[in-house]
Amino acid sequence: MSATIALRMVGADLLKLRKKLGTVIWSLVLALGPVLIFFIVRAAQHGSNPAEHGPAGGVDGFMDSMRILAVLFGPLAAIMIGAEGGAGDVASGVFRDLVVTGRSRLALFLTRVPAAIAVTWLVTLAGFALVLAGTFAFAGGAETPTAAELANGLAFSLFSTAVICIVAVGFAALTSSRPAALTVLIGWHLVASPLLGSIGSLGSSRKLILDQAINHYSPVRLGDHNANVTMGGATATVVVLAWLAIFLALGAWRTRTMDA
Repeated sequence: MSATIALRMVGADLLKLRKKLGTVIWSLVLALGPVLIFFIVRAAQHGSNPAEHGPAGGVDGFMDSMRILAVLFGPLAAIMIGAEGGAGDVASGVFRDLVVTGRSRLALFLTRVPAAIAVTWLVTLAGFALVLAGTFAFAGGAETPTAAELANGLAFSLFSTAVICIVAVGFAALTSSRPAALTVLIGWHLVASPLLGSIGSLGSSRKLILDQAINHYSPVRLGDHNANVTMGGATATVVVLAWLAIFLALGAWRTRTMDA
């Protein structure tokens, strides 16, 4: 398959995702809504009792809002988009039509990945823009983040959401079901991962949890969302790459072997 055809297929997958207005809108709600609520509540608290509550923006506001976007709700939006990208063709009944055109099944799967990442990053960038607006608009004279801190925050947001999105594409392709993929992945992200990460008796095996490896790269404090396990950069990289390789392989295998 030539690069031109590959780009056209990615563009087609991107267009299909963009047309899924329900998925895009709810992904934006997940990425923007909690950040907006955070700044509104913090600004109200500061306005009513500035002695006890600091400004909503500044460095502290940036760190807390980035945790909301990059660790909590941004990945949920990535799961929604990835699940649609991985199982959308099967759910809409067009997978058979794509197969009979003679296109490689492997290519049909692989082109979904960059398309899903592109939509995920657009949503993430919108969330980051809101973070920046709140950070500086509500700084109230407090210290604001440096350019390096802003760049690190953006890079981590894009990294964390892209990784979760890729896993979601692979898992959704494996299950061939958006509801099943959404249920399992959201439950894993919100409940299972934090719970397993907090169980000290599991020891170093907690390093195998994807969220723990992703959070190793976080430039912002993570609060109580996850009990972070100390690991080296090489270990975190291997764990992330292993998760990506496994779910991409499973998704590709399922796409190649499933009945059209």
